[in-house]
Amino acid sequence: ILGVRDIHADHAASHIGKAQGIVTCLRATPYHSARQKVFLPMDICMLHGVSQEDFIRGKQEKNVRDVIYDIASQAHIHLEHVR
Repeated sequence: ILGVRDIHADHAASHIGKAQGIVTCLRATPYHSARQKVFLPMDICMLHGVSQEDFIRGKQEKNVRDVIYDIASQAHIHLEHVR
């Protein structure tokens, strides 16, 4: 973009894009859950004992919040790489 050709800028942009994608997915979770769809990583959900039904039913128990926290932490890690 703008003619910048720098491997470090490309690397930073990649991590920013990943963080943005993760955050967008998290922000859209209530919308998708209301439509009976869950687009969160099932391996992280299973790690905390959370099912797709838990999101669809709108549960807000600690294990559901832990899933969201773990996924948001991945976005934070990408931002730390950029810094």
